Amino acid sequence: MSHPIIAITGATRGLGQLAAITLAKQGAHLILTARSEKGAETTREILSQHAPQAKVDFFFGDLSRMDHVKRIGNEIRSAFPKIDGLVNNAGLHGFEQRITKEGYPEMVAVNYLAPWLLTHLLLPSLKNAGQARIVNVASEASRHHGELKLPQDLTDTAEFSRWGSSKIYGKTKLFNIMFTGEMSRRLDGTSITVNALNPGFNVTGLGRELAFSSVLEKVLRFLKIGDPRRGAGIIVQLITDSRYRCVTGGYFNVDSGKAIIPVHPGGDANMQSLLWNATESLLKPYL
Repeated sequence: MSHPIIAITGATRGLGQLAAITLAKQGAHLILTARSEKGAETTREILSQHAPQAKVDFFFGDLSRMDHVKRIGNEIRSAFPKIDGLVNNAGLHGFEQRITKEGYPEMVAVNYLAPWLLTHLLLPSLKNAGQARIVNVASEASRHHGELKLPQDLTDTAEFSRWGSSKIYGKTKLFNIMFTGEMSRRLDGTSITVNALNPGFNVTGLGRELAFSSVLEKVLRFLKIGDPRRGAGIIVQLITDSRYRCVTGGYFNVDSGKAIIPVHPGGDANMQSLLWNATESLLKPYL
């Protein structure tokens, strides 16, 4: 793939933007999602500085809304009947409960439901690529997911504190790992691989709602802690490196690129299937 077509969500900042820059330098044709024209134009300018010849197409919408995800997915599929890679990177760590217009808990909607739905909508284009890869950005925060209750967790809009938000965030990242495992089995026999990754701690994802996040990011970078370039690096490896070409259903770590055993029930096939079925039932109106 000298000029692969790769779709990335959450590429107007943080890990997604850094991964997009690297992929653009490598000659990829990028399909990027964005919430606003302003964010898209800023990202386009940054990409053009690093890779003047890069091809970039933006599709706009709010990934907390499944009707927007459906529209984005259909628009991308119509414009690109063949896609070589999909990076489900967009995510947030909210410090208070917010409910979407469709009634879903926002963190669950953005971090898990949106990538699940978008991936399904783009499967025809991925299958047409011959060999395609799906990469889901998870996290070792999944190890602090609290009690798992399915299908209730997918629609639980109960209030939580700033400290309690970590369990909800971790749960959504556990869902990403479980989704990856189940989808890899369901895609068995196809030319599509799907893997998840831990990008390490990055203030770009965890701290954006903190009033002091910009100061914290500068301090961490000075101390060489939480460098988002490392997280972007493992994303790029999984989507392009030949050593992962035939690997599927894995969960890989930042820096080493080695496989991680997910926390229970991340690797439990029965629980993965239960989550899948609950999600499919919930999102049926958008499929």
